Amino acid sequence: MSTATAKLTTGIMLVAGLAAGTAHANPILLVEADTGRVLEQQDAGKPWYQASVTKLMTVYVALNAVKNGRLTMDSPLTVSPLAASQQPSKMGFKPGTVVTLDNALKMVLVKSANDMAMVVAEGVGGSMPAFVDEMNATAAHLGMSGTHYSNPNGLPDPGQISTARDLAILARALIYHFPEHEMLFRIPSIKLGKAVLRNYNRLIDRYPGADGMKTGFVCGSGYNLVATATRGGKRLIAVVLGARSGTVRAEGAAMLFEKGFQASWGIFGSAAPTLSAIQNTGGEPFDMKPYVCGGKRAATASEADDDGASVSSSAISFALAAGNPTMPRSGADLLQTLPPSMPPVPVFVGTRTAPQDLGSAYAADDDDKPKKKPAAASAATTKKPADAKASKTKPATASSAKPAPKPSAKKPSGTTEASSGGTKTTTQGAKPVTASAAAAPKPKLSPKPLAMPRPDLDAPAAASDQADE
Repeated sequence: MSTATAKLTTGIMLVAGLAAGTAHANPILLVEADTGRVLEQQDAGKPWYQASVTKLMTVYVALNAVKNGRLTMDSPLTVSPLAASQQPSKMGFKPGTVVTLDNALKMVLVKSANDMAMVVAEGVGGSMPAFVDEMNATAAHLGMSGTHYSNPNGLPDPGQISTARDLAILARALIYHFPEHEMLFRIPSIKLGKAVLRNYNRLIDRYPGADGMKTGFVCGSGYNLVATATRGGKRLIAVVLGARSGTVRAEGAAMLFEKGFQASWGIFGSAAPTLSAIQNTGGEPFDMKPYVCGGKRAATASEADDDGASVSSSAISFALAAGNPTMPRSGADLLQTLPPSMPPVPVFVGTRTAPQDLGSAYAADDDDKPKKKPAAASAATTKKPADAKASKTKPATASSAKPAPKPSAKKPSGTTEASSGGTKTTTQGAKPVTASAAAAPKPKLSPKPLAMPRPDLDAPAAASDQADE
């Protein structure tokens, strides 16, 4: 091993945010999207808690259902009591609120809304357990042998695990199976009423060429990121799992991308392996909780975190750049304020033909509804009880500790119709989809809902029927 490669290996361990000398290196992977060639990897087959990168599979299953004709992007879905009870990050809509699949997916990918992920699961699968079964069947079909799902949003569960290898396989499948929906993954922000909610993926509109996909955070996982970037016709997929902060996560991914876009760079050279050559190791996932949620950070660590934690990102970048004089000395040098790739994308409640007043989407006695109420909110819903505590949450969060209110019997009343910016297939007169059998019949689930070939782990053109173990 050359000196430069040895320094790089040290840098790989540092970029994920663990202190030097820790026995547990964090998974990192850089892959060419079109060929599946691995440009760089560290412990890419090691099990890890997924957190909200889980939502990539939730979106995959939903888009696959659209492709198979089970519903459309304009299909109305209804917030159930189970969905409303999910922990933040969330939109905080009360049970009975209606959203289209298109709007729900945008809230899932940009706001990482756990309640909307559950709405999608119940609307597409008929029930949360049925949808999770479909997620696991899809993972097996794609060859994600180190992945298991227990819920559609990534909230803490000991069985919610994956590997960097498997997440790169999923990212490739999203790219090549649903090119018509690629915009969903690169939205910088969404706008609900007057509230603008920014994407947690800090590479978008900051790293030139960044165009997706999803972040994730729970204490057990640390800061995860599956990201894509395109430059000069070349698209790369970077996976960083277990970073110590949002800053380390973003800057580390930027450094990985930069190396991949440099034609002269290559840790493996012409002998670069492919995803199929990486073996999932099995075993127990490493618990990042002591590193990201211990001590002084116990009350502050969250998906929105964007500080440098206890690891110097400049030192990490220096380690990654060692031995390559053409590389920037700091990941921060690669991130800049770029012209917006698009304005905030409007989202709304209700459907295109029957938009719902935004104020009616929140319970009148909800202590945790947005401090800055969006424009569509009514005056009756902006008053708080005298003994209510001041909310410090972002506009899209709501407490799940309160009992879920009963669905409103009042029909949605329209204000102004907003464009979703997605697929414009409309379903006139469609009824909201709910998990309740009394509210709507459960959609028929095909035994194998994957009416498309599994993407080959090495090249999209020649799919293999066998999953790698």
